[in-house]
Amino acid sequence: MKESRNTLVFLVCAAITLVALFSLQMGFRSDPDRKNYEMFTEMSYSLAYEPLSENPHFKDGSTQQPLMPGVVARGHLPFPYGPGDEEAKRAGRELKNPFLSDDLDAVTEGAELFAAYCVACHGAGGAGDGPVVSRGLPPPASLLAKRCQEMQDGWIYHILTRGQGRMSSYAAQLDQEERWKVILHVRSLQEAKP
Repeated sequence: MKESRNTLVFLVCAAITLVALFSLQMGFRSDPDRKNYEMFTEMSYSLAYEPLSENPHFKDGSTQQPLMPGVVARGHLPFPYGPGDEEAKRAGRELKNPFLSDDLDAVTEGAELFAAYCVACHGAGGAGDGPVVSRGLPPPASLLAKRCQEMQDGWIYHILTRGQGRMSSYAAQLDQEERWKVILHVRSLQEAKP
């Protein structure tokens, strides 16, 4: 009997406490549709600046800051060769194809990439007779020409990376490994030339 009375008293006290807390909460809330007071709002509502907007937190007052020297974007190795023939020749002397001509997977992938990106201008056989030539564009250099055959792989890689003459850079379309694989395919076209 005493236990049930203690339980009853506890339940009544708990109910009174809950009603009092609820009443206090409603009493302090002047507008029930408005949020309560928040502390440490920096975590919830950080002030974001647009990239080209003014920003008082930097010395130059600009949100968009230049990259620090030596920063390399993720997935992109630096290419220390500038534009022009002299830099292309230097790349030819210093860069070597990491894939060998007996790597059949690399050669096959190079052929697929060549078909996707190069055939339109250079033609399937690399002679510079792609479909764009029949539509009035000037023909590109033949990949079978003696000059191209004498170029080192690094030189051709430089052309694919930086562009040369009318040919624009293909660095956006082909990553570093893919460019080397395309060069493997170009070499196989040159070897197959009668």
